[in-house]
Amino acid sequence: MHRSYQPLTPATNRLLKQRWELRRFEGHCCKVRDAKPMVDTKGIETPAHIQHNRKKVQMQKERMSIIERDNHLLASRLAAITLSEGLVDHRNHYSQRSLNTYKRKETLLQMTHENQEIYQRITTQKSDYRRDLWEDDWERVKRCRDSIARYPRGVASKQKPTKVVKFSGGSQRSPSGVEEDIGETTEEEPQPATI
Repeated sequence: MHRSYQPLTPATNRLLKQRWELRRFEGHCCKVRDAKPMVDTKGIETPAHIQHNRKKVQMQKERMSIIERDNHLLASRLAAITLSEGLVDHRNHYSQRSLNTYKRKETLLQMTHENQEIYQRITTQKSDYRRDLWEDDWERVKRCRDSIARYPRGVASKQKPTKVVKFSGGSQRSPSGVEEDIGETTEEEPQPATI
């Protein structure tokens, strides 16, 4: 019901009322479209010499003629180059040179001279450390250490440590000659301290 035509004024037949109102609305739209204005608002027609700028057209023609002439010259030159046997040497075999080569060489020479002078000063300088005194002192320390030690230094490093391994259930001797006791803990025999 909401989509059916609902006229503004009461009507006995809604379908006919809808057709009449549509026909009247279309006629109104045709009248509005075909209506002529009562006031002339067109304005003055622009003169022909203003509509067509002949100077601009002339400048464009001249520019196009210059471009065509240049293109023709370029095409003729390219054709002459392709047809020629290559008499013109167009390869430039110039070595690249820097503008500051001389300055760089001078600074390099100056740096090498300074480095040589520094090297000469270093090599001619006597050392402040006296190595021969250090070596003599070390020999004296080694002799004192060996005389104070309980065991000789060379023999202590050759001895094998003996281990006793305890397991629960008795002791066993390992294949390396160490007696093993079957217990829960593993103990090492203390070694003599070397100084």
